[in-house]
Amino acid sequence: SSGINAEYGGRDSPQELESARRILLRIGHYFQVQDDYLDCYGDPSVIGKIGTDIQEKKCSWLFLTASAIASPEQKELLFENYGKSDEASVAAVKALYNTLNIRQCYLDYSVKTYREICEIIEKDKSGLPSEIFSDFLDMIHKRSK
Repeated sequence: SSGINAEYGGRDSPQELESARRILLRIGHYFQVQDDYLDCYGDPSVIGKIGTDIQEKKCSWLFLTASAIASPEQKELLFENYGKSDEASVAAVKALYNTLNIRQCYLDYSVKTYREICEIIEKDKSGLPSEIFSDFLDMIHKRSK
């Protein structure tokens, strides 16, 4: 809230702070899901690193989504290979992600979440200038790194 306070003259009513918190938490979650997606599917020459979430057994959105939609056999494969550093295990997880169509799950999530956040911003009645949130959201929407 200090950045908002500095830019907009000390506006810090409880309603404004709660509204900013609610919107920014949604944007932050959206950003983290994008980061998880880019770790697996992003171009290393663009994102500046080779993703290692699978090897590091991170509790990523992709892993959680795969766990939620996988059959019992697929879950067994996922849990057997997730968190291992060898190429075969990483390839098995990525192949399962492809089988489960995780890319499309992410694209659907991204479109839905972007619209929901835009709607929250549009309906906000706190008095905060909506463009501070819209501009921030647009900055991260469809990012590639």
